[in-house]
Amino acid sequence: MILRELLDGDRRAWDKLTQTYLHGCFMQSWAWANFRELDGYQTFRYGLFDELNQLIGGCIFYFYPQRSAANLIFAPAAPLLPPNLETEGMRLLLNQAEKLSKGMGLYGAIALRIEPLLSKKPDWMGQDFRRSPADIMPSETLWIDLSQSEAEIFAQMHAKGRYNIRLSQRYAVETIFTKEDTAIPHFYDLFYETAQRQGFLSEPYGYFIKLCQNLFRENIAEIGFAKYNGEILAAILLIYWGERCTYLYGGRSERAKQVMPVYALHWAAIQRAKQLGYRIYDFYGFSDDPTHAYYQFSRFKVKFGGKITKTIGAHDYFFYDCLADVIMRLLR
Repeated sequence: MILRELLDGDRRAWDKLTQTYLHGCFMQSWAWANFRELDGYQTFRYGLFDELNQLIGGCIFYFYPQRSAANLIFAPAAPLLPPNLETEGMRLLLNQAEKLSKGMGLYGAIALRIEPLLSKKPDWMGQDFRRSPADIMPSETLWIDLSQSEAEIFAQMHAKGRYNIRLSQRYAVETIFTKEDTAIPHFYDLFYETAQRQGFLSEPYGYFIKLCQNLFRENIAEIGFAKYNGEILAAILLIYWGERCTYLYGGRSERAKQVMPVYALHWAAIQRAKQLGYRIYDFYGFSDDPTHAYYQFSRFKVKFGGKITKTIGAHDYFFYDCLADVIMRLLR
């Protein structure tokens, strides 16, 4: 097995690998890496190849340059390691990440933060990886199994969820899905309004311009709207990758809440994802802990039923040479 940098000609094989890999995710897609570059990140794309030069694993590393003594290399939803060769593959990727770390930023990077979407810590992580103080992605989410029939999906919802969907239908709430750039400002207005009302930090408008325009062109994202009497009342941003449709961002108006536009919109999105052949509708961040930042959103999400899925979260591997250099500089 060898490790080499992925070239433009490897894109199709890489995306196919991330889509078919059991724990693959859109954050390791070529298009997402391109978007993050537009947002100021440096990306480093490496593949693991077998003796027949077939791509069997790899990782896209992300780095955000800043004047900091504690820079990190990030690998969200990664690495992707071939079965029975995990330890060797991880060793090759770690060696490459450590080489990269020495030339990053003013002081280099002190650690690699990985976040494989696994339910338990694998043997190949050993004792060298320590639980990170912060995750890159939510380590707990809520999945709707789309392999069920629509009737089964609807039946397993909480009674309040079914009631609110039926209520939105009686009000004839309309839902539409689009990849048109003209949808972005309407989405952001509702997202920003919701962020201000609920007190969470919102990404700037430019972030969504770059995200949507890039992923719309790749046909892996779209915006959904719920409308009542011609007025847009709710919006969601969906990402399609592999077997999953992921609800990434959303927002709603305070107007006409009684028509339950958000319930109508998610139910339409679930139906749409199933019709398109996806197996999972991923509600993304979730927590049933009242002290957690996701708790307020989770009380809504749980009305759709589904299964709570937990992963091991982010783990850090420290480059002790770089870490020692940083400590010495700080002491001086």
